[in-house]
Amino acid sequence: MADQDATRWDITSKIAGNLDRHLVFPLLEFLQTRGIYPEEDIMNSKIELLKDTNMVDFAMDIYRQNNGTEEVPVEMTERRKVVIGNLTQLQETAAPIVDFLLDENKVKDLRNDKAYNIKMLQDQYNISQDDIEVLFKFAKFQFECGNYSACADFLVQYRGLCTKLEKSFSALWGKFASEILLQNWNEALEDLNKIQEYIDSKSFTSALAQLQQRIWLIHWSLFVFFNHENGMNFLVDMLVQDRYVNAIQTGAPHMLRYLAAAVIINKKRRNILKELIKLIKSEKYIYSDPVTEFIICLFVDYDFEGAQKKLKECEAVLANDYFLTACVDDFVENARLFIFETYCRIHETIDMKMLANKLNMDQESAEKWIANLIRNARLNAKIDSQQGTVVMGSQHPGVYEQIVEKTKSLTARTYHLANAVIGSGKVNS
Repeated sequence: MADQDATRWDITSKIAGNLDRHLVFPLLEFLQTRGIYPEEDIMNSKIELLKDTNMVDFAMDIYRQNNGTEEVPVEMTERRKVVIGNLTQLQETAAPIVDFLLDENKVKDLRNDKAYNIKMLQDQYNISQDDIEVLFKFAKFQFECGNYSACADFLVQYRGLCTKLEKSFSALWGKFASEILLQNWNEALEDLNKIQEYIDSKSFTSALAQLQQRIWLIHWSLFVFFNHENGMNFLVDMLVQDRYVNAIQTGAPHMLRYLAAAVIINKKRRNILKELIKLIKSEKYIYSDPVTEFIICLFVDYDFEGAQKKLKECEAVLANDYFLTACVDDFVENARLFIFETYCRIHETIDMKMLANKLNMDQESAEKWIANLIRNARLNAKIDSQQGTVVMGSQHPGVYEQIVEKTKSLTARTYHLANAVIGSGKVNS
């Protein structure tokens, strides 16, 4: 049976609906390891996911494992024949351009000039534009077979020769997916930035189509944001932009979980906490979970007991989330810091014994912990060891701190505005 407590907050289906089916497979693998759904359901979902791909042998293996038999359905056998036939035909059709690209000496003749390359290929190697378009089909076929490395390589070459903007953009999405599945996070980040630049260039005829592209991008980008060393910075920088806030509010409110987690974990992004709180409050009747509710409890209601309870729930939610499972310890540690920093800022005197109980520490350890907290958070406070209390001073920010905070916000907004202006003037080919 499914674990109802765990499945209640599982948003895999919401995420999967905005991903390529190949990107969904790692999510199913993760859910299988967590054991929150019946094993048979996960295996059947895998088979369904693979049904429209060319990974027929893989689907057959899963079917045999799930059903304890060596026999497979006739449709799987027939599908395998079709895939092999299509592969043979595509290999023959794509041979001229593929053979050229695999010859390093010939590839050296290519220049950073598409018009020249197309003419040179036609004149010297009898390779037409139709042959170049076959390369796209061949790359896509390789992707559907699970050969992501070959797909990425061919799509790079295709984009260097393609003169059709929309096809080049489609190829960029394909390369992005391939780099994600290959776990090449630096290359994936480069593709992400190129796709974002294209989407934000306002080259779309329909505002709805542009919105949908942004919704897809923020979902695909989760793989990069939670695996790249600077990913959480990039996540926050993207999602606080007005155009992506609109995408979240319109079609992806569940993304607030990831934005909230990134802000809690990343101390460098505390300056956007007010914007985050405002956004979560505006969307709480449409979407909420323990992560967003923790924010409300602590920073809106100042309900410290409630925040502690929500933090317990957050541990389970994050542990069962594919993208956040590796962040549980960092989230819990930083969330506790937020709780006690906030508590310290609104109380004049804090009993050390009470703190020790909340921290599940002895009083001496709690005293050391709070001393570090005071120093690191630059709180105006001192510890009275004789009375066993922490005495808080005035916590009103000085003029200097207020100016610094406003300058940070202004700088960030100026940066995003400049990017929007620059992006509107050019489209990456």
